[in-house]
Amino acid sequence: MNANLDIVPMQDWIQTNGKPLIIAGPCSAETEEQVLETARRIKAEGYAHIMRAGVWKPRTRPGSFEGMGEPALKWLVEAKKETGLLLAIEVATPEHIELALKYGVDVLWIGARTTVNPFNVQDLADALKGVDVPVLVKNPVNPDLALWVGAFERLQGSGIKKLGAIHRGFSNAQETKYRNSPMWAMAVELKRLFPQMPLIGDPSHMAGKRALLMELSQRILDLNYDGMIIETHRDPDAAWSDASQQVTPEKLGEMLRDLEVRNASYGADFSDELAGLREKIDNIDRELLEVLAARMSVVEKLGEYKRDNNVAVLQLDRWKQLHNDRANQAKGLALYPEFVEELFKLVHLESIRKQTEVMNNAAV
Repeated sequence: MNANLDIVPMQDWIQTNGKPLIIAGPCSAETEEQVLETARRIKAEGYAHIMRAGVWKPRTRPGSFEGMGEPALKWLVEAKKETGLLLAIEVATPEHIELALKYGVDVLWIGARTTVNPFNVQDLADALKGVDVPVLVKNPVNPDLALWVGAFERLQGSGIKKLGAIHRGFSNAQETKYRNSPMWAMAVELKRLFPQMPLIGDPSHMAGKRALLMELSQRILDLNYDGMIIETHRDPDAAWSDASQQVTPEKLGEMLRDLEVRNASYGADFSDELAGLREKIDNIDRELLEVLAARMSVVEKLGEYKRDNNVAVLQLDRWKQLHNDRANQAKGLALYPEFVEELFKLVHLESIRKQTEVMNNAAV
């Protein structure tokens, strides 16, 4: 993918003194009392740079709580006056942008359900022409990197240079451990394409439950993200939306203090050792590619045999056996079975593609 974006470094629009950016606050602004109490308790903990809250809530089905709208903006402004915390909200329409700017919201973000629709993103980009405000873009609901990048390109086309990405995970086709699968490789690839792009993790929406926040937050920091956006509520169990994934401001502070922030770079003393280990990895990777090439050579012969004997390419029993066997072998090799299953899904799909190609070529 060829792409080029002119992005203002995050430290040019917010100072974090070398620490990860923390955006914290309730999923939804419910009442003035709830907003102000949560803001005060966040401020008292001292970890947050920006307060977030949902003003308009795009829900999956109608009839659920969909936000308080403009009145909530007044409560947030009052919270900012009292605590000094900057404000961030989600916008989904040009009208939302107009109101957010009217009330002096400092940072806007575009949600996953909006990112997925280029028409909506373009409407927002057009509404932001001539505006100098940081805009964060959540990944689309489905794992589509081009769609994510396209949103940034549309915003940049309207003159927005203070851009950042929020990685909130991707919807699952089946039940999994997480509410939204992280699919870390997608965010890593975005960072590879745009090294200057601030990357902010959203463990709340990945997890879906507070018990998983710690492990996901640590993983986010281990991957050297620029910050996190985490939902916190004065009384999480009583929250009007996403109650199960929110924590109190104090619990969030406790968690953040327990997290390990890794060094983004290393000193000269480590360079030689790292170079040696990376060389070993490069050599092993070459061996892996050679082994894959050898496997595909056998697959090609298998395809020829199936073709000559009029046997179907896809054998479901073999597919199931392969996945079960490889997962069990992974356990004995101290590898994550989930990783090996995903790896061999790709290998098997490539094998099917190769065999199908052979089957469609007549024998010489």
